[in-house]
Amino acid sequence: MPEKVQTIVVGAGPAGSAAAYVLAKTGHEVMLVDRAQKPGEKNVSGCLLNGSVLEKLIPNVWEISPVERHVNKHRVSFLSGDSATTLEYSSGDSFASDNSTYTINRSKFDRWFSQMAENAGALLVEGVLVEGVIEDDQRVIGIRSDGEEVHADVVIAADGVNSMVSTDAGLKGTLEPSEMGLGVKEVYSLPREIIEERFGLEGSQGVAHSFLGCTLGEAGGGFLYTNLNTISLGSVAHLSGFESGRLEAPELVAPLKSHPLVRRMIAGGELIEYSAHLVSESGYSGMPKLYDDGIIVVGDAAGLVLNLGYAFEGMNYAISSGIAAAQAVRNAVSAGDFSKSQLSSYWHHLEKWGIIGNLRRFKHAPDFLSNPRLHTEYAETINAIARNTFKGEGQRKKMLQLATHEMFSRVPLPYIMKDLLEALRAL
Repeated sequence: MPEKVQTIVVGAGPAGSAAAYVLAKTGHEVMLVDRAQKPGEKNVSGCLLNGSVLEKLIPNVWEISPVERHVNKHRVSFLSGDSATTLEYSSGDSFASDNSTYTINRSKFDRWFSQMAENAGALLVEGVLVEGVIEDDQRVIGIRSDGEEVHADVVIAADGVNSMVSTDAGLKGTLEPSEMGLGVKEVYSLPREIIEERFGLEGSQGVAHSFLGCTLGEAGGGFLYTNLNTISLGSVAHLSGFESGRLEAPELVAPLKSHPLVRRMIAGGELIEYSAHLVSESGYSGMPKLYDDGIIVVGDAAGLVLNLGYAFEGMNYAISSGIAAAQAVRNAVSAGDFSKSQLSSYWHHLEKWGIIGNLRRFKHAPDFLSNPRLHTEYAETINAIARNTFKGEGQRKKMLQLATHEMFSRVPLPYIMKDLLEALRAL
């Protein structure tokens, strides 16, 4: 590694590669460091990417990047027992466009994106674990790894939810179990034609499916994404749920994949991958300091994750924050000033991307989604209403009468009022 560069980006995930790519494209001297031998090899495969974010950087990105399918069907299912009630939005889009949402394989995508940064002029250093920062008079001036030091004007910490860089720099403390989630994912191999027939897809169309009521009453949820010839299936739950003893990491996906609805979706598939990953669940109130003298924090390391139950923003915010960090660094280079005051423009760039506004707007969502009744009684109520609506046995009730009966038979009125107010405040 060199002794000195203008900017060091730690972590070649979406946030880090985005920052390095933007800086390198403008002739900035930037070193992109990743602990893996090849970027992406340590990442959980399969996630969603909104193409409109990358399209601003790379025109026609869907034509040159390793995306799997463009999502034209979004589904949300409420599970209880063997029952399921599903809502679906279908766009009918036959072809991808610059505002499509894609399913991707993180291993392939991260490797491609880091190579794009390298091709743009960034120095890509692989297989190096950055242990922390070096400081001078409380200002970050570089990184250290295995006894070696590299100096820089500014360091961008993009090293994930357990960021060693931002922690060592004093920007991030220890997260509580309630502020973190564990995601476990299984990937099943199926022939492309079977996936398309089973999910009603044509060509490169895909499905993104969210589930509620699949984590044994603990706060969390499930997901399923269709890739070209694989299906990504997983569950996420608060770490606090594991403390209760009801959840065990190796079996986190078991309740979801054993449900009749999901069991049919993955029938005949060969399990080819199992992985786990920590995610931030703290929301706006749990964000660490995002910048200081000589350092900026981006992506998962900055807690820039938005979970609404029916929608999840992680990778899109990671890429956007990487771009925002690069814009702030370019401003600092022009000013010849890498102080906290100058790097505060990072916050303003995040606001322009809409990230801060969204996190602030939905700052109560983590508390609402942790309500155990949401994952038990309310899921059961929705399925009971659907069952009695469509089966129509005996004397039929009017819809409002049916809903009131099913709701009040499971949840006392004071709790219903309390939960309704929390839902209105959160969502």
